[in-house]
Parts: sequence; structure tokens; C-alpha cells
Amino acid sequence: MKYPLSQQGKIVLVVGGAGGVGKATAQIFAEAGAHVAITHRPGADKASEAAAFVASLPGENHAAFATDVGDTATILALRDAIAARYGRLDVLVNSAGFTKPIPHADLEALDDELIDRMFQINWRGQFATIRAFAPMLKASGDGLIVSISSIAAFNGNGSNIAYGAVKAGTDAMTKSLARALAPEIRVMGVAPGVVDTGFVAGRGPEFNAKAGLTTPLRRVANPDDVAAAVLSCATHLGYSTGSTLIIDGGRAL
Repeated sequence: MKYPLSQQGKIVLVVGGAGGVGKATAQIFAEAGAHVAITHRPGADKASEAAAFVASLPGENHAAFATDVGDTATILALRDAIAARYGRLDVLVNSAGFTKPIPHADLEALDDELIDRMFQINWRGQFATIRAFAPMLKASGDGLIVSISSIAAFNGNGSNIAYGAVKAGTDAMTKSLARALAPEIRVMGVAPGVVDTGFVAGRGPEFNAKAGLTTPLRRVANPDDVAAAVLSCATHLGYSTGSTLIIDGGRAL
């Protein structure tokens, strides 16, 4: 069986598509011929930035929607908006999330409020999005879900302890849903190491340079590295489900 490299005519939703990895993912799917919808956080400034970004994408029929993944009501409104505009969904990419750097030994700083918010946005929000869009993805006949994870899920490292726990939960969810939603929907994960974005506050060029020196490929990832892995789930990896791809330059070795 030959897998199509083109995504011509596919409807792709990138939740968190206004962030670094999300933007790169939207860009690469648009270049492959897909019609791409992204989400951004509510706010006039965010809406303006997102609108300018989707207008810059190659191809046509791209759109941006305000969504708070911590609020299931806005996810359901997003589902209705996607159905009204496109009539179907072929690929869902879960890229929304947040974190806060906290030293692992500082147990008091990782308070209950932050822990709850971490799970609300980074895990519950992904699950609620999948739950909302599963019927549309099943109806496509070749649905795909890709959730962005992290090597923090298995190395016990990362920006804080809760972040690693959340991403371990993402990997478990990927496996569970791959079984539950097969064969109509494949479910994959992509786990980067350090990525050159502003996702983690305080990690700038100096941090990335040091991290690159401890990585076998001698650099940290850029958003395009992660986006290429997400696209590969839709193209070359058509017989894969329940797997999480490690995209870290060998950092976890």
C-alpha cells in the first residue's frame, strides 16, 4: 500500500495553533495542501495575530477560532464552528498547553492551584477536545489524532514535576484511545525534547545553546522538526497507532 504524501483537501485542526509548534504544524499541513483551522486564546490581540497568521498560509480556506481548552463549553462551540464551516474533520492536532518552570526540589512552589491548572489545560483539555471531535473524525473514515507530549513523560525531568506527570498521562491516553477509537481513528503522540520556542519562560538562546551541547545531535529542536514528525503521522506512518514518536536529537539517551 502506498501512503499519500499530499494532504490535498484534508481538513486539519491544530488546537494551540498560535504557538510555536502549533504554527509550524499548521504551516507544514497547509504546504501539503490541507485546509487548516487553528485555535488561539481569547482576546482581541490574539485574534488579530491569529488572523494574520492564517492569512499568510499557502492555499485557501484556512481559519482561526478563539478557544479556551480549559473550558469545555468553548471546545463544543469550536466543534460546531468547524462542522458549520468545513462539514468534516480529518486530522486533529492537540498542541495547546502551558507550563511554569519550578525546581523539582521546591515542593512548596508546586501548589495545588498550579497542579490543578496544569492537568486542566494539558490533559483534560486534550481529552475534552478528542471527546468532542471523535464523531467527526470517525465519520471521515481515515481520522487521525496527534497529541504533543514530551520526553519529560518518561525521564522525570522537565519544567516541573507536574508537567512530566501530565505528559505521562498524555502518553497513556494515546495508547488507551488508540484501542478505543480503532479502526476508524488512529491516535499518535509526538514527544519533543527541548524546542526553541518561548514555551518555557526563562529559556532563551543561552539555555538552548547549553542544552544543545548535551544532546547527541548537538542542537535543540526547532518547531519545524516537531511539525515534520506530526505530518509524518498523516503520511508515512499510516499503519501506526498508539505510538509516541521521540523527537529529541537523542537527548533522552
